[in-house]
Amino acid sequence: MRVELKNTTKKLCVIGDPVLHSKSPLIQNTMIAALGLDYVYLCQSVPRGRAGEWLSCAAFAGYAGFNATMPHKQELAPLMDELDEDARMYGAVNTVCIRDGKYYGYNTDGRGFLASLRHAEVETEGKTVLLLGAGGAARAVAPKLCQAGKAAKVVVANRTVEKAAALCAAAPERMIPAGFDTDTLRRLTGRADLVVNCTNLGMTGTGGQFEDLSFLEELPSGAAVCDLIYSPAETGLLQKARTLGHTALNGLGMLIWQAIFALEHFTGEHIDGEAMLPLVEAALERG
Repeated sequence: MRVELKNTTKKLCVIGDPVLHSKSPLIQNTMIAALGLDYVYLCQSVPRGRAGEWLSCAAFAGYAGFNATMPHKQELAPLMDELDEDARMYGAVNTVCIRDGKYYGYNTDGRGFLASLRHAEVETEGKTVLLLGAGGAARAVAPKLCQAGKAAKVVVANRTVEKAAALCAAAPERMIPAGFDTDTLRRLTGRADLVVNCTNLGMTGTGGQFEDLSFLEELPSGAAVCDLIYSPAETGLLQKARTLGHTALNGLGMLIWQAIFALEHFTGEHIDGEAMLPLVEAALERG
């Protein structure tokens, strides 16, 4: 991709540790070029525990803002001058705008997830959702499903049930903790309209896989399966779901939609997400 730089070009980036594998620069620079904006989006490695130092560096270097991935999202939250509703709800920030020396923190992950479901025509209102895992991804997805997604029930299944219970405490009337053993998953899946994998099981480079996917055989007809992993494009979980005839989608849609919402915060420009999506997908396919 060819990026034109001028003296007026505003700088953006993504920070993380590790971060050099990130697709955010390709996604954001594709959108920036399509919109004709005078921005450039870079990649910056920031070691764990040093996000506070990076804030001062970013402001001094004239950055307009940045995105944050693991492990900085929670560390950044208390360092912001202002937080949006989602960032406060999750206690985590994935988008920081720097304006007049102040730091404004946002979280676009939950919105991005719901937008990806809408685009795939997967309904959540009044539905029962089974989340696999209770880590950072689940923290962004679970409250949003209850709030804007209007899910009737969100069951959070995790090996450590206490961790699932801590997450469910945010909305105990609609969020229920559960275990992660095969028998429990089979029982829960039989009552689910949507299953969402929020763990890293099946992710490229992690080495961890689901030991038994037979619980998917209990899914009711018409139920959907979403894996927040996007590398590989089709995990074993999604392959099994597709074989059984269920709608199956990976995390690429969430990645793109959260980036669209982040760029809106950075630039103040409204972006037609449905028009932008195929442009970004094509850029990602080209690599």
